[in-house]
Amino acid sequence: MKELVCIVCPNGCTLHIEGEGKNIKISGQKCRKGLTFAQNEMTNPMRSICSTVRTAFRDVPVLPVKVSCEIPKDKIFEVMQAINRVTVQERIGTGDIIIKNVCGTAADIIATSNILKE
Repeated sequence: MKELVCIVCPNGCTLHIEGEGKNIKISGQKCRKGLTFAQNEMTNPMRSICSTVRTAFRDVPVLPVKVSCEIPKDKIFEVMQAINRVTVQERIGTGDIIIKNVCGTAADIIATSNILKE
């Protein structure tokens, strides 16, 4: 049996999962969201990433960024390596794409601040 804490809503239910793959039994959820969370976590776990990238500007040496959508959990380290290789050379703003389709995930790395434009 595997235990997970649901992170979808404020209840923070402790979920109990038995079985593997598509043949799993889930208990402990207080709402339907917990059931969906556990099923996704056991079959295709996804995550969001927030980080920073280097810039070429002395006044703003780093810029906050995030992925435009969730990525597969097993791609986190590969995506972080791609982020760490980037140095922003232009004064970009919130929502501007820094890396398109990062590591083939269909997610873009986008700026989350206008600090370079200020």
